[in-house]
Amino acid sequence: MNEKKEKEYANVKIPTALAKKIKKRIEGTEFTSISSYVTYILGEILSDAEEKTEETFTKEDEEKVKNRLRALGYLD
Repeated sequence: MNEKKEKEYANVKIPTALAKKIKKRIEGTEFTSISSYVTYILGEILSDAEEKTEETFTKEDEEKVKNRLRALGYLD
């Protein structure tokens, strides 16, 4: 039996003027709808944000920063 998994969707409202700009921007691209473009863009933004929050200083990085701040006179 071949079952199709249905994706769940939520509706989001955007201003008509913005929708018109998006429609114009996606002309001639692989995006088939405003929704597919917005989903892609939001996914990229969230992915970038998650990557940035995952970046942490190593102890070595932290020590380098402290040494530099000491050299500049900001730390004792």
